[in-house]
Amino acid sequence: GGFGGPGPRTRLEDTDGDVTMSDSSQDSSSQHRLIKYDKKWLLAALQNICAVPYTPVQYHVDHGRAHFYVDDSSAASALHKCSHKITDTDGYKQCMAKRFDGSQQALDLNNIRTDPDLVSHNIEIVLNWKTNMEAVIKIIEENIPELACLNLSNNRIHKLDELAELVTKVPNLKTLNLSNNELKSDRELDKVKGLKLVELWLNRNPLCNHFKDQASYISAVRQRFPRLLKLDGQDLPPPIGFDVETPTSIPPCKGNQLMLHLTCCRYYSIYDSGDRQPLLDAYHDGASLSLTTPYSTQNPSRSSLGEYHKDSRNLKRIKDSTMRFRLLKHTRLNVVAFLNELPKTQHDVASFTVDVNTYTNTLLLFTVSGVFKEGEDSTMAFSRVFITVPAGNSGLCIVNDQLFIRMATTEEIRRAFVAPAPTPSSSPVPTLTASQQEMLTAFSQKSGMNLEWSQKCLQDNEWDFNRAAQIFTQLKTEGQIPDVAFIK
Repeated sequence: GGFGGPGPRTRLEDTDGDVTMSDSSQDSSSQHRLIKYDKKWLLAALQNICAVPYTPVQYHVDHGRAHFYVDDSSAASALHKCSHKITDTDGYKQCMAKRFDGSQQALDLNNIRTDPDLVSHNIEIVLNWKTNMEAVIKIIEENIPELACLNLSNNRIHKLDELAELVTKVPNLKTLNLSNNELKSDRELDKVKGLKLVELWLNRNPLCNHFKDQASYISAVRQRFPRLLKLDGQDLPPPIGFDVETPTSIPPCKGNQLMLHLTCCRYYSIYDSGDRQPLLDAYHDGASLSLTTPYSTQNPSRSSLGEYHKDSRNLKRIKDSTMRFRLLKHTRLNVVAFLNELPKTQHDVASFTVDVNTYTNTLLLFTVSGVFKEGEDSTMAFSRVFITVPAGNSGLCIVNDQLFIRMATTEEIRRAFVAPAPTPSSSPVPTLTASQQEMLTAFSQKSGMNLEWSQKCLQDNEWDFNRAAQIFTQLKTEGQIPDVAFIK
């Protein structure tokens, strides 16, 4: 099987003012296998793209190259501009068909210009030429639109303008290999960020040298491809966010309260890990953060909040507008850099409460509250307001983060870090009807989760057992349910 048979391939060059058309004509005395091109076809193809009418004079073929003269310099100049404009699409098809794996829907165009079949036929595919790349993409669109994997490595590609067409013409593309090319800036990726890639190769491109560390590199790439699971052959940690079906709307809140709670747990598992750099993936490029502690006339150095007090943006305390602005952390890099400077913490996920404050198709505002400690000494309480928007085609990212920290109350200290099983729901089990109690028991037995987490999952899905089971299975498969949910 294939895309088609061999066909014409020409290239225009300028030699000492004369116009020379290279032609792969069959010649029994030639040492190369050359494709014969008809004089009528060749001249018609040239005239079709030449801006100035011309009449060829003394047309002849010498050593596989077609030569002719024209009457004036304007025609010669116009013909010279036709260089690289005529492509051998049939020859391309034959080569691409050989490199296509139908079982994997994969096309391997690695180092295509050195393909032996192309070289022996004197056909040249240079993918950093606009017309050549456009021809390749058109062949893909017309013959293999279901393509899932495309390898374009080792092709001297320095721009991705033509590849932007893949977003609409090859919507199922999941793996793209651009390694060993000449991409100099990660801004080139913006041209193809509409692709729903799960695997991408960029290694051995100059752009890789522009990042201070691997975390910054991964974060920059994931900003364009939020669903990416592999980069340069290395597995990436699961992205922080919510799965949504479109890149322009936020998932419905119904049935997603449990996922929201689990997302907060994942966020704080990274926050408490000692390395908060991976949180870069959770924030928008233009994100901002503010930290606030209670207003007090006491000497802050005597309080356990002293470490936070110096960065507090409490507007009752900070009157100067310049200082107010300075205490705001702008851009995700500055936000995460600031978070990295805060003391190491341990949050009690069992204490978390999550409330949705505002919900629209394009914005989700929710508050997370709970307690945490630094070391073994002081216990503190926090309330954090996240404003999020849709991110790419994978979920949400944080655009505004407002963190309020205070000392914990006596009751909060008494209850902190002692509950064996967290309860993400404030509704007590005894208030359930007999049928709901029966459903809860069955769901707990089948899922393995304790009653509190099982009840939350059922409540979030309006006591639809099958829908709750489906969401539970999905979250468990993705490893998003913490072990504490299974402690009974």
